Amino acid sequence: METLKSARLLLRSFAASDASRVQQLASDPEVALRTANIPYPYPIGGALAWIEAQARALTESSTNTWAVCRIAEQDLIGAIELVLAPSRFEGAVGYWIGRPFWNQGYASEALKLVLDFGFSSLKLQTIAAQFVDRNKASGRVMEKCGLKAVPELSRTALVRGKMEHLEVRRIAAVDHQRSQ
Repeated sequence: METLKSARLLLRSFAASDASRVQQLASDPEVALRTANIPYPYPIGGALAWIEAQARALTESSTNTWAVCRIAEQDLIGAIELVLAPSRFEGAVGYWIGRPFWNQGYASEALKLVLDFGFSSLKLQTIAAQFVDRNKASGRVMEKCGLKAVPELSRTALVRGKMEHLEVRRIAAVDHQRSQ
C-alpha cells in the first residue's frame, strides 16, 4: 500500500504495534458515536483484531486503510480508508480522528490526500463518503474537500440498534481537478 504525505500528516499502513493507540482513541464514546461502524463499548483486543483484518482486506479485496499520523509528533491520531470498486472506477472513503485532534484540520488534510491518490494514482472517476446525520462536523470536512450532497443516495440504517440517517456525499474526478 502506498504511503501518502502532506505538510503535517503521514498516511501509512497499520502495524500490530499501533493496537494500543487505536484501542485508546477508538474507545472514546464520542469517537464511536460519530461513526456508523466503531463499536461502543470498544472490545478489549478489538484494535489488534481490526488491524489484522485491515491487512487481510488489503490482500483479499480492494480496501486501503491508512493510519493517520502527525509527522512532527510521530503519533497516530486516526484512520482513513478507501474501498474500491475498480470495475466501476469508483471508491468510497471513511475516516475517524481521535477526539484530542478534532477541529485542527487533520480530517480534511487526510481526506484531501486520499482523494488525490484515488483520482490521480488509481484513476477513479467518483469517490463517495457517508456520515451519520448527527455528525455535522464530518459533513463539513467533506464539503471543504469538494464532496457534494447526493440526497437520492442518503438512507436510513440500523446503527447500534437504532435507526440513523446516513447522508451521502460524492465528488467526481473532473470536479476534484477543477478545485485544485
